Amino acid sequence: MKYGSLILEKKEYVYLKRILNISGYAKDQKIQQCLVTLSEELKMALIVDEEEVPADIIRFNSIVTLVLENGVEKQLQVVIPTDRDVNQNKISVLTPMGSALIGYSKDDTILWDFPTGKQLIKIIDVVQEETFNGIDLVI
Repeated sequence: MKYGSLILEKKEYVYLKRILNISGYAKDQKIQQCLVTLSEELKMALIVDEEEVPADIIRFNSIVTLVLENGVEKQLQVVIPTDRDVNQNKISVLTPMGSALIGYSKDDTILWDFPTGKQLIKIIDVVQEETFNGIDLVI
């Protein structure tokens, strides 16, 4: 891990904790386990002000290019649950892949336990679209 721990901006962290609490995780046992793992990782995350977030950290609305261990390259955007759109490769932070990526950075490699089994993911690029700086995150 490039920075030693997950890094999250304060408002995004609070929002994420709230949606994890409200969602009650998920009815699907395997998806629920991914969200429990994320919740545990958040306990050790570094929470910083907007201006302290490194540019290559995966946040809400980040466009992420990654390579799966089978060599497949994917580009997707991690978004809040209401903005998800599979047809536009916008995945909710509450999905297994979204929960795996949030707070990590470019060049990180993640071993995550997905519903289909453990998968190694290499993050090769992170581009910031828009952030929630100055916007109230309302559920």
